[in-house]
Amino acid sequence: MEKRLNKIFDETTEEELSLFKKAAEIIKAEGLVAFPTETVYGLGANALNENAVKKIYEAKGRPSDNPLILHVSGIEMAESLVHINETAKLLMNKFWPGPLSLVLKAKDIIPLSTRGGLSTAAIRMPDNRIALEIIRISNLPIAAPSANKSGRPSPTDAKTVRDDIGDSVELVIDGGKTLVGLESTVLDITGENPILLRPGAISKEEIEAVLNVTVLFSQDENIIKRSPGVRYRHYAPNIPLMLSDVENASKYASGKKWAWIGISEPKGTPNIKIIFLNTNEYAKELFRVLREIETTKVEVIIAEKPEQKGIGLALTDRLIKAAGN
Repeated sequence: MEKRLNKIFDETTEEELSLFKKAAEIIKAEGLVAFPTETVYGLGANALNENAVKKIYEAKGRPSDNPLILHVSGIEMAESLVHINETAKLLMNKFWPGPLSLVLKAKDIIPLSTRGGLSTAAIRMPDNRIALEIIRISNLPIAAPSANKSGRPSPTDAKTVRDDIGDSVELVIDGGKTLVGLESTVLDITGENPILLRPGAISKEEIEAVLNVTVLFSQDENIIKRSPGVRYRHYAPNIPLMLSDVENASKYASGKKWAWIGISEPKGTPNIKIIFLNTNEYAKELFRVLREIETTKVEVIIAEKPEQKGIGLALTDRLIKAAGN
């Protein structure tokens, strides 16, 4: 298979348009294309083609009951795929394009393999020009989980995609580093009350402000399985990771070579120390930093637990899963 790492495009050019057309042709021909979104890089295929979707699961080593998010070019395309209610319309008009995936009742046009055997489907409109152009030109919804081996930290740049799954992808489009760095918020709005299945950059508080209702959490397996990234170990580096406050960081290291990541100075003397400016930067750089630390001789990563609000809630979710908890 041809594998390319293309330059970053700042403006629409003929070269760029040609690249997008090539990506769309690959998608229409049941192939795989890796491309940037505002969250992380996605591994894209035709969401309506079972053979193409099967290639996603095979390339990632992903369990087949883990549903895929469908990426669309707008509300009109979404209406052809899922049953849109009034709550969905409010949220789409407020947050799309953006990092909010909505779980809705699926129409039969979506294969069961794309939705993990469920009656629902997760759908979103990405806030990234490259992703939207590929969807628009192909005129297809694109199923696109993160472009990495299942269980590993998600890729926030094209090089990581190539290192992880380059042999399985026909085309990798380099759009630079992603802006958010964490996967989208996933919200189930099939019932009377909205349920947060996976926290992300669109916060619980922001959603509640739009809907004027309380957003619920659920531990019911039959509900949370409607979202990707909630039932299996995800985001894990190949060395142990633990969460701590600044006071107890060195204690958790237990005499091992350790790295500290967080927004505060830790007690003790880590072998590697990475201090982020704020929680947003912590979230944006988390997956990149985890992969970088893997290349060192550190034996354990101690991560500062963020505040439980805004994107800090999403960041904590990813850290807990990376720790295997």
